[in-house]
Formats: sequence, C-alpha cells, structure tokens
Amino acid sequence: MFSKPKEKAATEQMLDLDRIPAHIAIIMDGNGRWAKARHLPRIAGHQQGMQTVKKVTIAASDLGVKVLTLYAFSTENWKRPSSEVNFLMQLPIKFFDTFVPDLIKNNVRVMVMGDISALPAPTQKVVNQAIADTAHCTGMILNFALNYGGRDEIIRATKAIAKRVQTGDLTADNVDESVLSQAMMTGSLGDLADPDLLIRTSGEERLSNFMLWQLAYSEFVFVDQHWPDFDGESLKAAITTFQGRHRRFGGLENK
Repeated sequence: MFSKPKEKAATEQMLDLDRIPAHIAIIMDGNGRWAKARHLPRIAGHQQGMQTVKKVTIAASDLGVKVLTLYAFSTENWKRPSSEVNFLMQLPIKFFDTFVPDLIKNNVRVMVMGDISALPAPTQKVVNQAIADTAHCTGMILNFALNYGGRDEIIRATKAIAKRVQTGDLTADNVDESVLSQAMMTGSLGDLADPDLLIRTSGEERLSNFMLWQLAYSEFVFVDQHWPDFDGESLKAAITTFQGRHRRFGGLENK
C-alpha cells in the first residue's frame, strides 16, 4: 500500500517524454467484470468506465499524445441485452453534456468513426454537436469508435474504391495501400491513422474486430486491470512498456 508513491516516481522516471506514441488506441474492456466483482449491476461498471474515459483523455492530452482512439461500442455490441444497449446509448449523451467544456479547455477535438446513422437520434445529435463544438480545437484528437467494426470498415472502404473504379475516377491497377488507407474511416488522420500502441484492459488478448487494417504494425500491451481501474498512471506504465519495444516494421533492427 505504501509503495504506490515510489512506483509512481519510478514510472515517471522511466517514461521518455520525447518518445510518447503519437496515436494510442484502447480497447476499454472489463466494465461488467468490475461491477460483478463488487456485486453491482453491469451498468454501474459502464458508468464508472465513463469517468475513466475522462481521466485518461486528460492524461493522454497532457502527455502530448496526438490521437487517442477509444473502442466505445462495436457493431457486435447490439447483441447484448436491450436494457444494457439502451443504457450504453445514453452514455455519450451524459459524457458530452458534462465533458465538452473540459475538452475545449484542454484543446481536444472530438472525432467519431463508425456508422453513427444507426444510433438513436438523441445520441446522434449529441455526438454531432460535440464534433461541431470542438472543431476549432487544435490539440489532441479524441477519436471514438462508435458502432464500429473493423470488417465493416474494410467492406465500406472496398465499396467506395470499387465505385471510384466503376466511374473511371480510379483504375484497378492504381489501388494500393495508400488508396485503401485513405478510404478507411481514419483516412482524415493522414500519417496519424495507424496507432503506434494498442492497449487492451481486463486481461483479454484479442482484437475483437478493432482497427484490423490500422493495427498491422502496432505494439500491443495487454493489462490485467479492468477499465474502471485504469488511470493516468496505468497509461504511463503502458507507454513505458511500449518504449521498451524495438519496432522494426518487418525489417531488420538497426545496429
């Protein structure tokens, strides 16, 4: 219990602020298990998880992260009980209603990828309003994957490219990685589209249909903490682990 201040100091000492990953993606897992361990309903875990999003967003912004992508709701999450889905659809409303002023204060711009047209109208409205209200911000981009699926994204990008070929705007021979990357939902991020670091909480070690194209050469860090227990220090620890890796992108390590 009394070692936490020392652990915090050690993490900060090891962290190289000149090598902070530009784009961090997080699969926020474990809200339900966090609640179950405390004999609480699952929605209590989602509620606490929303508070964690706020803390981690500010921590990432303060560290100089340029893009923070959070897997908020997947195309498969519709399979959950309707009561839980309905609650999850209310979370963006509660989140943005209370947090947009802080986002603006911290110069954070909101971006959303996924099919938000399928969300309930009130949820769509608050999401679009948050995007508009923070459009002038020039700092970190807080990118929510909302009603998002990696395979769905690739299918949509493929269809968009096929239409360009069909209309003669593009030839099939000219379709390459760059063309496909630009057609993805992260295309507007340019050089920042691909995460440097993927973090998944709650001990699970799978991608769950998340950013299948963009994560090709990302570093993965899996942590045992449930998402509601994750915080700024947890983020720093994951970045420290990332900084200990040697990224070769399929080539040979420089010696």
